Amino acid sequence: MTTTRTPAGGRVPFNDLARSTPAGAIRAALDGVIAEGAFIHGSALSAFERRFAAYSGAAHCVGTSSGASALQCALTAVGCGPGDEVVTVSSTFVATAAAIVHTGARPVFVDIDPVTLTARPDQVRAALTPRTRAIVPVHLYGRPAAPRELAAIGAEHGIPVVADAAHAHGATHGGRPVAAYATVSCFSFYPSKNLGAFGDAGALVTDDAALARRARALCDHGREGDEVVAVGHNWRLDTLQAAVLDAKLGHADVWAAQRRRAADTYRRLLDGTGLTLPAPDAGHAHHLYVVRHPERDALRAELARHGVDARIHYPRAVHTMEPFRGFPAAPDGLPVSEELAGQCLSLPLFPGITDEELSAVARAVHTALRTLGGHAAAPHPRPTATSRD
Repeated sequence: MTTTRTPAGGRVPFNDLARSTPAGAIRAALDGVIAEGAFIHGSALSAFERRFAAYSGAAHCVGTSSGASALQCALTAVGCGPGDEVVTVSSTFVATAAAIVHTGARPVFVDIDPVTLTARPDQVRAALTPRTRAIVPVHLYGRPAAPRELAAIGAEHGIPVVADAAHAHGATHGGRPVAAYATVSCFSFYPSKNLGAFGDAGALVTDDAALARRARALCDHGREGDEVVAVGHNWRLDTLQAAVLDAKLGHADVWAAQRRRAADTYRRLLDGTGLTLPAPDAGHAHHLYVVRHPERDALRAELARHGVDARIHYPRAVHTMEPFRGFPAAPDGLPVSEELAGQCLSLPLFPGITDEELSAVARAVHTALRTLGGHAAAPHPRPTATSRD
C-alpha cells in the first residue's frame, strides 16, 4: 500500500481501474495480436488458457465471452436441461440464476450462513431431490463457499458442483485454490473483477478433460474440428481480451496481497463501530469489502456527503425478483439472504488504494455513524439500481 495523496477534492472512489492496468505490457500484447492477425483462436488465447488453468489449480481452462456464458456453458456441459433442478443461493448477482434458467432447469434456492454469507451445506443437502442435476455455490464477495463440504455432498450423491467463482480469482481453501474442489468453476473477467479484461470476458476451469472438450465445442457453435457435435453458441473469448488478461495475470498475486492488506486495515480501523464486518478468512479473495448496517441507505448517503463512493452488492435477493418468484426455495424461507440485501454496503477496496484513502473512508464511517446515532434516520425507498460487480 502506498501513501499517495487522496484524489483532488478529498473524494475516495469506489474503484480506480487505472491503478491496476499495466498499460505498457498490455500495449505490447495487443501489438502481438495485431502482428499475428488471429483475432479469434489466436495464440494469446491458448497461452492465457494454459496460464489461468495453472493459476487456478486446474488441468483445463476454456475461455468464454463472459462469466455468465461460462456458467451457462458449464451447466449445459454437465447435462442440465428441462425438468432438472439446480440448487443454488439467492444472495448473488442475477446472472447466477439466469444461467440456470437458460438451460431449461429450475433453480432451487437455499439460504446463506449469517457469518460466511455463502450457501449452508445442511440446506443444500436437504434441497437435493432425484431431479437435482447440479449444485451451484457462489463464492460471494470472494469468500470460499464451503468448498470441501459441498464437494463431499456432490460426490456422495453423484451430483456435479458447478461453482460461481466470478468474485473468487485467487481465493483458496485449506491452502488450495477454490477451483480444486469443484467439478467446474466459472470465472468472470468483467473489468472490475480481481482479474479484469477490457470488456466482457470469462472462463471455466476443470480437471475433467471430457467436460472441457464438451464446453469448448459448446462455446464455438458446437464444433469439434470440422464436425458439429452439439447445438452450440458463440461464447468464444476473443484473442484481444485474452491478450489483455494474460498481460495482467502476472500481477494477480501482487494485487491480491494489496486487497488483503486493505481488508486487514479496514478491520483494524472499523472495529467497534457497530458495523458488522466480514468475518476473517485466510482464503478470502476480497473482491469486495462488504459491511452490514440496519440503516444502510442512510449510511451510504452520509458517506457520499463525506466524499466516499460506497456501493450496494446486491439490493435484492434473486428469489424476490419478479422473474424468479415462482421457483422453489427453502421451506423456512430465506431470511438471512433477505436481511443481507437490506443491510449490505460495499466500501472502496481495489489494488493501489492508499493508506490515506482507507483512513479517509474509516473517518467518514465513524462520522456518519455518529450522525445516524444522533437522530432517527428518515425512511429510504428500496434501491432500484445495483452495481453489477
